[in-house]
Amino acid sequence: MDSSNRDQIEAAAFRRLVAHLQERTDVQNIDLMNLAGFCRNCLSRWLREEAEKQGIDLEDAEAREHVYGMPYEEWKARYQK
Repeated sequence: MDSSNRDQIEAAAFRRLVAHLQERTDVQNIDLMNLAGFCRNCLSRWLREEAEKQGIDLEDAEAREHVYGMPYEEWKARYQK
C-alpha cells in the first residue's frame, strides 16, 4: 500500500469512526475513556491539533461539532447522562 492509498484508507476509517460515535449516543464519553483511553473530546482535540500542524486554524468548537455531529452543548443537553 502506497502512502496515498494509506491516507485515503485512514481518512475513510476516521470518517467511519466518527459516524459510529455519532450514532452511538448511548455510549457516554466517560465509558469510552474508561474502556478505550480516549473519548469524543479527545478525538476532536486530535483533529484540531493535526489541523494546526498543517497550518489550518480549527477552533475547539468546530472540531467538536465535526466529531459530535452537532454543537457540543446541544449534544450534552440531548445525550449526556
